[in-house]
Amino acid sequence: MKLVLQRVTGASVSVDEKEIACINKGLMVLFGAEKGDGEGQADFLAEKTLNLRIFPDENGKMNRSCLDVGGSILVVSQFTLAGDCSRGRRPGFDRAAAPETARALYEYYARVLGQSGLPIAMGQFAANMKVSLVNDGPVTFLLER
Repeated sequence: MKLVLQRVTGASVSVDEKEIACINKGLMVLFGAEKGDGEGQADFLAEKTLNLRIFPDENGKMNRSCLDVGGSILVVSQFTLAGDCSRGRRPGFDRAAAPETARALYEYYARVLGQSGLPIAMGQFAANMKVSLVNDGPVTFLLER
């Protein structure tokens, strides 16, 4: 399982020219499930997402988590995170989880995040989405499990 976390001042997702989700200050998470991934990885990464200290404190040091600052989280499924670009010029997706497995893990991860009480928004699984965000910092991390 791979996640790209971006600290944002705002982010939104549109499908067919219609905005379906938006957040203000918080995290934009791109979510990619791979073959063999399960709820254990999702639990670990949800805890990490909520508690990673990447927001500034009063001294400007990255010392606060999304929970600490009461941020929102926008989760967008992105199977291309499982892409293999090591050979040729066309990415291979053999590592990507099957769509039904990926959807279940994506929804599970978002539910676990939601247990924190923070506002959680989601993109639309398997849709052609337009994602807009203002990366704050920029601060971007790749999490894998």
